[in-house]
Amino acid sequence: MFTGIITDIGHIKKVEPRGDLRVTIATGYDTAGLAIGASVACSGVCLTVVAKAPGEFSVDVSAETQRCTAAAMWAEGRRLNLERALKVGDELGGHIVTGHVDAVATVVGICPEGDSQRIGFAVPHEIAAFIAPKGSIAIDGVSLTVNEVSDQPDGSAHFAVNIIPHTASATTFAGLAVGDEVNIEIDTLARYLSRMRQVLAA
Repeated sequence: MFTGIITDIGHIKKVEPRGDLRVTIATGYDTAGLAIGASVACSGVCLTVVAKAPGEFSVDVSAETQRCTAAAMWAEGRRLNLERALKVGDELGGHIVTGHVDAVATVVGICPEGDSQRIGFAVPHEIAAFIAPKGSIAIDGVSLTVNEVSDQPDGSAHFAVNIIPHTASATTFAGLAVGDEVNIEIDTLARYLSRMRQVLAA
């Protein structure tokens, strides 16, 4: 379980094709305190630490995880938003994030708005109904508030968020460009409310 508050920006040092993909990530975390078997959210994907050394840790990325995440994510040099798992008693600064990616979105627009940037994303129809103005969403593991949603004729949706300067500097968002893909996790509450409606309507 995570909160969507990024605490480090790492980068992929090495990718080794095995049965799964072994990915080694450089980090500013003190890996002496990072246990084997611990969970780390890597740009919104909950992964298990399987090996570590000073300044780096390794995870195994399954074929299913590769299918469900942004296509260019698992490449050497890729920068990743990192968050260690929430501890009981920690401050909950964002919202409850599970690290399970629901869909991949595409950046469709970036424009300045004051000192911030408004970034627009296109999402597939499968999750369009789960995104609401002023609701929470995790984008590449970052907890954000949806500003606006625009439904599209094909059932998909566009939505926008505002990125303040601090968020841009503390995450990988400063490097986002139109056409980039990002990992999306919808709000857990929205998921369960949708399921309740299905059951009650049956």
